[in-house]
Amino acid sequence: MNLLILKFYFCITHITSNFYNLKIIILAAGIGSRLGNPFPKPLTLLKDGESIMEKQLNNISKYFDINDVTIVVGFKKDLIMERFPEVNYVYNPFFDTTNTSKSLLQGLKKHKGKSVLWFNGDVVFDDKLLSVLIEDIEQKNSFIAVNTSSVADEEVKYTLKNGFVFELSKEVKNGLGEAVGINFISKHHLDILISQLEKCKDNDYFEKGLEMAITENKIEVKAIDISKFNCIEVDFTEDLQNANKIV
Repeated sequence: MNLLILKFYFCITHITSNFYNLKIIILAAGIGSRLGNPFPKPLTLLKDGESIMEKQLNNISKYFDINDVTIVVGFKKDLIMERFPEVNYVYNPFFDTTNTSKSLLQGLKKHKGKSVLWFNGDVVFDDKLLSVLIEDIEQKNSFIAVNTSSVADEEVKYTLKNGFVFELSKEVKNGLGEAVGINFISKHHLDILISQLEKCKDNDYFEKGLEMAITENKIEVKAIDISKFNCIEVDFTEDLQNANKIV
């Protein structure tokens, strides 16, 4: 009887990406030179023995179908592909001369007509964070996840206008918080974002394309506050040390 109850609980709580007509992208093409690893940064081991990407995929699979995950690879791509053969892959052959705008563009082009949830490949986060995103995913509200408890100068910051994201870049003044590298674009806005990412320069971050879609196409993008959850983007050794404190 207990086993039947457990199975029933799993069925009603395990949310699949197919249910939402959703695809998931992880951006992992970059060299990650600031951390200084001789291998892709998402393969960096945390103190619990899992790599950053392994922890991401484990967290994602608690809520979504792992078969709907696509990883955009570039630098030493075989190391990632051999480690995680269960997911799909897109290759950015210009990983050494382009930034995240072009890696995201490569991934989004594969999923036209779908809504897409995407992650930077170096984000360490509490799996419960995903639970607060489900309602907006279901309602197809485009959003960025943000931390309002910290506004560091070197991070991507944002401002709001009429309740939606207005500015989104590292250059934002008087930012209300930081973007944490977890974002969602509704299928209704996907073609617009693809068009804007195509206009981005090679060295632009994908946030530039989002900001242009907001400014020029007037799409509405929410800022969802996930500050109560642990979430760290690992760029430097200090970030890795902080990530290890939460795993």
